Amino acid sequence: MEKYKNKYRIQSHRKPNWDYSADAYYFLTIVTQNRECNLGTIANNEMVLSDFGKIVQLEWFRSFEIRNELILHQFILMPNHLHTIVEIWNKNRGEMMDGGMTVDGGMNVTDPDNQSYDIKRNPPVRLPKSISSFIAGFKSSVNSKIDDYIDQQQLEIPKYNRNNHFFQPNYHDHIIRNEMEYHNISNYIINNPFNWNNDKFKD
Repeated sequence: MEKYKNKYRIQSHRKPNWDYSADAYYFLTIVTQNRECNLGTIANNEMVLSDFGKIVQLEWFRSFEIRNELILHQFILMPNHLHTIVEIWNKNRGEMMDGGMTVDGGMNVTDPDNQSYDIKRNPPVRLPKSISSFIAGFKSSVNSKIDDYIDQQQLEIPKYNRNNHFFQPNYHDHIIRNEMEYHNISNYIINNPFNWNNDKFKD
């Protein structure tokens, strides 16, 4: 992970020409600004949430209550980041062209490397019901709720806004291509607290 203006940032790994509102399984990682461990601590290989961590977790689950196109498969909150597998399942799924692959539960997933169907080009605007739209809404909600908490507790710390992000502005995504990859990533997420001492985000 490189630094920009002496701050850690996640480099963009967006897949060129991929439509991030397309039906697929996505492995996502979101990291706190400057990798600050303000979401909690790891004790006995388990995550113990801080007050900020509880807010983040609550807003995360609320995101799926208000977005019908999203299905949460795996999720772990760590001291300074979160990992998750999120599925986009739109109502037009049955109209997808053949060439998908089968992943957990027998559901079809669009294969990013399959050229038997058209891939929409990313437009210069954020697509509704897309991964970027979902994450932007989640981050905005976290900023607002934590700012409310700062006011309620009269904490003498800076509030969060466009110039002071709680999470890094960028995030990492990976389009899951097959069942083996799905299970490998799922196991990685589940076991993340056990591997915290060797985690690349811990420094």
